[in-house]
Amino acid sequence: MGIILILKNLFKIKIHPFFYIFMFTALITGNFRNYIIFTSIIIIHEIGHITAGKLFSWKIKKIIILPFGGITIFRNLINTNLIEQLIVTLSGPILQIIYFYFIKTTLNIDNTITYYNYALLFFNLLPIHPLDGSKIIYVILCYILPFKTAHILLIIISFIISTICILILGHFDLIIYLTILFLIIKSIKEAINHKYIFNKFLFERYAYNLNLKKIKYISNINEMYLWCRHIFISKKNITEKQFLSKMFDNNT
Repeated sequence: MGIILILKNLFKIKIHPFFYIFMFTALITGNFRNYIIFTSIIIIHEIGHITAGKLFSWKIKKIIILPFGGITIFRNLINTNLIEQLIVTLSGPILQIIYFYFIKTTLNIDNTITYYNYALLFFNLLPIHPLDGSKIIYVILCYILPFKTAHILLIIISFIISTICILILGHFDLIIYLTILFLIIKSIKEAINHKYIFNKFLFERYAYNLNLKKIKYISNINEMYLWCRHIFISKKNITEKQFLSKMFDNNT
C-alpha cells in the first residue's frame, strides 16, 4: 500500500471504489497477503508503462488502479511516434513478468497468485480498448491503415472481443463482468469521441512540426496516416500543411 501512496503523491492517481471493496473482502476472508502481492503486480505493471513513458518525456495525465488491473493515461499527442507507443505499451507486461518471477523465487507464494498473474497478463493483452492488447493492435493498424480507418476498426474489434468474452465466460463472475462492463463503457466513450479524436489528429498535424520523413500521396484527409506526411493530389499538388491551413483557417 505504501507504493500506492508514493504514486498518489507523484501522479494523479485514482483508486477505483471496487479496489477498496475487494481489499476489504480479502481482509475478512484471510486472503489479504495474496491480495497485497497481486496488487503489487498491478502497480509494478503500471510502473513499467510510467518508466518507459518518462524516457520519452511523456506527461502523465492520470493513473487508475482497479481491483484486477490498472490504466495509465498519458497526456501525449495522438501523432506520437508509433515505435515509442509500442515500447511504452510492452514495458508494462515485460516488467510484470520480470517482477513475478522475482517474487516467485524469493517469496513463498501459492498457486492462486500464479493463476491470477497469468490471468491478468492474458486479459490485459486482449485487444479491447484501453487494454495493452488494444494499444499493440492500434500500432499495427495505424502502420498499415489510414488513421481514421484504424481508429474505427479498433473500436469495432473492442466491441467484438468484449462480446466474445461475455459469451464464453460460461458462469457468472461478478469481478469479470464488472471489469468487462468498465471496458465496454470505455469503448463506447471512444466511439462517441471518434470525430473529436480525428479532428484532434488533423489539428496536431496543422499546429505542430512533427518532423516526419516519409511521404505519401493521397487525395483526401480520410487517407492520412499517422507515421508520415502527405502530398494532396489535385490539379496542383499541395503539401499537408497547406491543405490543413486552408481547412482550419476557413473555420476560424
